[in-house]
Amino acid sequence: MKLVNEFKTFAMKGNVVDMAVGIIIGAAFGGIVSSLVNDVIMPPIGALIGGIDFSSLSVKIPSPLTPDKPVMILYGKFLNTVINFIIVAFAIFLLVKGMNSLKKKEEEIKTAAPLAPKEEVVLLREIRDLLGKK
Repeated sequence: MKLVNEFKTFAMKGNVVDMAVGIIIGAAFGGIVSSLVNDVIMPPIGALIGGIDFSSLSVKIPSPLTPDKPVMILYGKFLNTVINFIIVAFAIFLLVKGMNSLKKKEEEIKTAAPLAPKEEVVLLREIRDLLGKK
């Protein structure tokens, strides 16, 4: 029973829930980036370099065990995956950079010099100090 309660406490912490939401959104974002790379970015690049479809680029290596079925090295799909990674990494970099700048602005606001007190407050303090001396 103690183990179940500990797990419940762990699972209900804000960080775990935030992480779960991040993973779900990240998976969806990965699908979007894959579509962006495969369907939007790579076709024009392939057209510019002679109509090459990157996803079909491969090297065939003859297999000594099954000569009629060669081993395929699909380096075109690997290139697509590398481009996916670069786009995701850049997007995360921009997100973290934006969040850091917001935190920095928040800290600057907190550490900014306090506003000068109003004239009435200064006068009341002077009166208080004079009365305290008597």
